[in-house]
Amino acid sequence: MHISLRAGERLYVNGAVLRADRKVSLELLNDVTFLLESHVLHAEQTTTPLRQLYFIVQMMLIEPAKAAEARRMFDQIHAGLLSSFENEAVLGGLGRVRDLVSAGRVFEALKAIRSLFPMEDAILAGGQRAWPAAADDKQEASPWK
Repeated sequence: MHISLRAGERLYVNGAVLRADRKVSLELLNDVTFLLESHVLHAEQTTTPLRQLYFIVQMMLIEPAKAAEARRMFDQIHAGLLSSFENEAVLGGLGRVRDLVSAGRVFEALKAIRSLFPMEDAILAGGQRAWPAAADDKQEASPWK
């Protein structure tokens, strides 16, 4: 696999962070887990439930030593999302993400989560409710569905 990096761009490979000091093209000759800097979500960007899930999954790639801990967090957050969203497309996407993570295809799981961001954004912008508010519930229902 060939990867081209611009000067100053980072590449996360098997838990190591590499930074190019000039434009460079790399060829990865064996099977490695990697993440391009442009696909890294920073903690301050985890402003929605799916972005939080993405952040947890990316930690499996960036910090392999903490992958088991990240997987436990993934399982908890994923279960919560399944019970919060009603949108069938999002639920189907979450099922696919679970299957990819379970199969060890974490990079593909990240791509699948990213593909759900526009739907989540539309749901949040539309103010759709995640579940009906109870008659005696004075709090606003979650808009994540």
